[in-house]
Amino acid sequence: MFKSKRIRKYLRFYGQVQAVGFRYTACQAASLYGATGWVRNEYDDSVSMEIQGTEKQIDDVVAAIERGTYIRVDRMESKTIPTIPDERGFRVAY
Repeated sequence: MFKSKRIRKYLRFYGQVQAVGFRYTACQAASLYGATGWVRNEYDDSVSMEIQGTEKQIDDVVAAIERGTYIRVDRMESKTIPTIPDERGFRVAY
């Protein structure tokens, strides 16, 4: 059976992304779709995330975040970065 390739992306979200449940939503979505990594608030009111999974898992997590009730993503930057081989779980980083 063909297994989709795991990738890792660094994402930066801008808009109404702090104090709206963004990190909680990201953790729940990552758990639901089987992605790993972390999410954290930044001092410039953006949110950064490193997320690892298949392209579809990552897309599904981002789509779930964008459906958040109070979340409004105006812009998202994305960069592919090296994977972390034995990473488990998704967490809020500080």
